[in-house]
Amino acid sequence: MTEAGVASARLSAAQLDELIPHIHDSQWDSPSACAGWRVIDVLAHLGALAHEAVDPPPPEPGLPTVRERYHDLRVDQRRSLSHAEVIDEWRTYTPRQLDLLEADQASTRSAGPVTVPGLGVYPRHLLANTMAFNVLCHLRYDMLAPDGPLPFTLPPPTDQQVSPAIGFMLAGLPQMQGPELDNTVTVPLSLELTGPGATTVTVHPARGSGTRLTLSPGDDGSTRIRSTALSFIAWGTTRKPWRPYCTISGDEPVAAAFLDCLNII
Repeated sequence: MTEAGVASARLSAAQLDELIPHIHDSQWDSPSACAGWRVIDVLAHLGALAHEAVDPPPPEPGLPTVRERYHDLRVDQRRSLSHAEVIDEWRTYTPRQLDLLEADQASTRSAGPVTVPGLGVYPRHLLANTMAFNVLCHLRYDMLAPDGPLPFTLPPPTDQQVSPAIGFMLAGLPQMQGPELDNTVTVPLSLELTGPGATTVTVHPARGSGTRLTLSPGDDGSTRIRSTALSFIAWGTTRKPWRPYCTISGDEPVAAAFLDCLNII
């Protein structure tokens, strides 16, 4: 189970909640570090995710199949709302989403597969890690300085806060991009992440036509990529270029091809 994912999501959500009363109207309208979104749009995105988790919408034909465009659509639907209305959606549905995620940990359905359109298939209990990633990433990398516009500081993220977010990223890595990423992995690549959220996994090539690359715990790669886990959240989502944050030993061109293509949503 991933109770740690619930704890991480609760902590990041509480930190965001504590900041909300200190954000002025002009700051809400400032461009965030998420291209095309203001700070208030980032909160609208998180509120929309919480709302849909609690009260799933009926099927809507014609919705974007690319997950990023789907998120843009949901944010665009909220651009006419006041700041107070966006904040209210976040505050209304986020506690309920957290309670649902916690209940999922003990549910008989916890290991059952859940399809997240555009992102892959995950065991239900791992959806807590998805929220842990979303709130931590958007708050610390898109809203807060130095990358975002908000001049507030938070305590450095702990291993307990970061590890579940990294867990979701690694679960999604083999699923989110398809053949264009699979084709870059021709030898096993070890990905060593250090600091809070530290872990090491090996990315294995696809085994044949119609198969996908796979991940396994540990260092079994002939080529190694090394980075801090916190930097991985930034460059693994293409918020920052990978080159200033990664060191490579082994087959550098193969590792670079993989890193140039990687884009975890």
